[in-house]
Amino acid sequence: MKANRGIFPAVFYRSALAKYDFVRNGLRKVAMILQEKMTILSNVKIAPRVFRMVLQGDMVLDMTVPDQFLHIRVPSPDKVLRRPISISEYDRKAKTCVIIYRVEGPGLADVSQMTLGQKLDVMGPLGNGFDLNMPFPKQKALIVGGGIGTPPLVQLARDLVAMGVAVTVLLGFAQKSAVILEAEFAAVASELKIVTDDGSYGRDGNVGVLLDELDVMAFDAVYACGATGMLRAVASHTVNHPNAFISMEARMACGMGACYACVVHVAGDTTGQQALKVCVQGPIFRASEVVI
Repeated sequence: MKANRGIFPAVFYRSALAKYDFVRNGLRKVAMILQEKMTILSNVKIAPRVFRMVLQGDMVLDMTVPDQFLHIRVPSPDKVLRRPISISEYDRKAKTCVIIYRVEGPGLADVSQMTLGQKLDVMGPLGNGFDLNMPFPKQKALIVGGGIGTPPLVQLARDLVAMGVAVTVLLGFAQKSAVILEAEFAAVASELKIVTDDGSYGRDGNVGVLLDELDVMAFDAVYACGATGMLRAVASHTVNHPNAFISMEARMACGMGACYACVVHVAGDTTGQQALKVCVQGPIFRASEVVI
């Protein structure tokens, strides 16, 4: 397997592209980090600055849980840091996966210009993902998404419904033009509610307004991915919930736990010294486990 050329020595990548196994909070993570030049099947704009890319490659065969991520290499020699992008959905039979990303700077702007047939240098699948095999009842689940944090919840919703779980989905966006993936969630959700900050689509307000109207404890599990403010709202509504999980975002460098650029602090740690790495020990954490 060819080592990546980046900001770290080649020996680091040769050792990092290997099997790792750890147990945290009762969850076991065993994975093989792969590197592949995946083929771009499509790359289309679906909202202002938001693009949907379909990739094909053997790496998809290792995608088994929702909300892992890919570490993609920007096709520009002057940009050495990879970008972490969540996997929105995958199809192992077709060896395809979908990533949805928002252009925030010149790096992803370059990615948005890539076209059919080009190759994208990818490392993954990374992160722990939502573990749907945890031993608790799964009859009703609540999914909460916000903005560009919405895409990785698509595969989660589909997997839960395939298990016979009734899924309620709450989505929040800034305005109507930013709303994405409504049809995908509507196709599987028992109930779908959308809010926008300016009231231009759906309800007026943020996801917290919708959470106030629900008995969160009536759901067997709560899953959330979105901006920090939204995750805090979810955490405050699920203080006593035994199965509330959040997907954290963080800036990353290596994406494999070596650089400590993406740590979050452990809740209840009075020393301020305990931290977890979003890239390998996350991005999924219990809502009560970390400081948001």
